Amino acid sequence: MIADDDEVTRSGLRTLLAAQPGIAVVGEAADGVEAVEQARRLRPDVVLMDVRMPRCNGIEATRRLLAEPAETAGPPKVVVITTFENDGYVTAALSAGASGFVLKRLPVRQIAEAVRVVAAGEAILFPAALRRMVAARPMGSAEALPSAALTEREEEVLRLVATGLSNPEIAQSLMVGLETVKTHVGNVLTKLGAQNRTHAVVIAYESGLVVPGSTG
Repeated sequence: MIADDDEVTRSGLRTLLAAQPGIAVVGEAADGVEAVEQARRLRPDVVLMDVRMPRCNGIEATRRLLAEPAETAGPPKVVVITTFENDGYVTAALSAGASGFVLKRLPVRQIAEAVRVVAAGEAILFPAALRRMVAARPMGSAEALPSAALTEREEEVLRLVATGLSNPEIAQSLMVGLETVKTHVGNVLTKLGAQNRTHAVVIAYESGLVVPGSTG
């Protein structure tokens, strides 16, 4: 489902995304209040949520939508999409429970891939935005990760996740199976108490395991 107050933008995204393999656009919303109502009625897998909308902005709409009691299928995943590369939006989106953050200026294939990744249960955030966000925060103690008892391979996987690699890319880099990578990522999230991949990467940066601006 697409939530954006600009009709031209909604129409363009709907046309472009509907043409992508494996994606069906089931509805639209012109403001945050309508986005929550429509999402609860239509139960989409993913909501592409604009930030600046009338009546209720996209961050608050995300918070309201994800705060509802989980049903059989659970609430939809939310990918926040905006024209503005604003680090405050990134932080607010993650705090509200969004699984992803993308820019409208990206090629449609990248936006479509973000939708697919989030629908599959992972999180996505462009590394440059993430590095800027955590670079602005005071670094935490480097002892934070050792206390989580990550294995050497789990730390290696976390570093690769922090560079923005997907599970298949990590599997290729480490020359291991995809299921093995998924297991390592799951173990990392559990040990760190992280909500998703992006949250785990923030913890890695803040702990000092990964240096902001580095490639791992």
